[in-house]
Amino acid sequence: MAKPTARVLRLLEVLQSGGTHRVRDLAARLEVDERTVRRYVEHLVELDIPVHAVRGRHGGYRLAPGFRLPPLMLTDDEAVSTLLGLTLLRRSGLSSDDAAQSAEEKIRRVLPRPMADRVAALQGSLRLSMAQRTASPADTATLLLLAEAARDGRLVGFAYRSTSGADSARVFAPYGIVVHRGRWLASGMDQERGELRTFRVDRMILPRRLEKTFDEPDGFDALDHVVGGIASARRTHRVVVRARTSAEEARATLPATVAVVSEAEPGWVTIEINAESLDWVPPLLARLGCQFHVVEPQALNADVEALGRRLLEASRGPEAPGRA
Repeated sequence: MAKPTARVLRLLEVLQSGGTHRVRDLAARLEVDERTVRRYVEHLVELDIPVHAVRGRHGGYRLAPGFRLPPLMLTDDEAVSTLLGLTLLRRSGLSSDDAAQSAEEKIRRVLPRPMADRVAALQGSLRLSMAQRTASPADTATLLLLAEAARDGRLVGFAYRSTSGADSARVFAPYGIVVHRGRWLASGMDQERGELRTFRVDRMILPRRLEKTFDEPDGFDALDHVVGGIASARRTHRVVVRARTSAEEARATLPATVAVVSEAEPGWVTIEINAESLDWVPPLLARLGCQFHVVEPQALNADVEALGRRLLEASRGPEAPGRA
């Protein structure tokens, strides 16, 4: 069901189409009762929008003659950026198709006709290589509540639904909001457990802002905490490798959600990887392009040597057709 603010905006759109609209017709279009329609009209009047009441059998509401909201004036770059951003947001799964499409339609309606036609041509011919993600959008009101609580240093209470379907009460100090792989995540301190946690925003139920305040630790980075937590999560195999390279080079080569890199003795780093299987680890380590030693598990050494042999055999194969 649409939010009250969305319905007020929808009412304004209907009135801008011209003519007098009966209250019962407006109520049907907005899916509310007639009393609510009158309250929405009062909101518009408070915003200095001249809505006139027409009395009589065929009465209702209409806008003052000649009134029209000014067109949205955007440059070519601004119009393309705005509508392309909405397209990418929908493709990423971070927003529902209905919300993004509705926003696109509203922007196109208020753009000057030549600009709207040019942007529509771009959207019609645009093809994106990024994969379409299944939408798991978070509730907008929840996102805004968390963002304001993080800004103002206020605790948030909510029920949280786990992957098993069990609900638990939480009191949470939100330090930041992170987007990762099509999901909205909130990172901060779980007050009950006294530890840093990351919660999926779409699994929060009935969030509410509390009066109690908190102080965010100096230097805390929500994104680093989230990706580091993903890399450090316990899995079947724990891999520890020493590599002869710099921490900067190793972090630039290995995904932060896969490997945790730390300084070791001068000229060496320690790399920790948690994996459900080991078959993909040797090719990943080969990307380092430097000397490395597997500390654990010892069974991984055999996989690394087997990869090396396969590469040597492949490089010594027959010459490709057409070579002299």
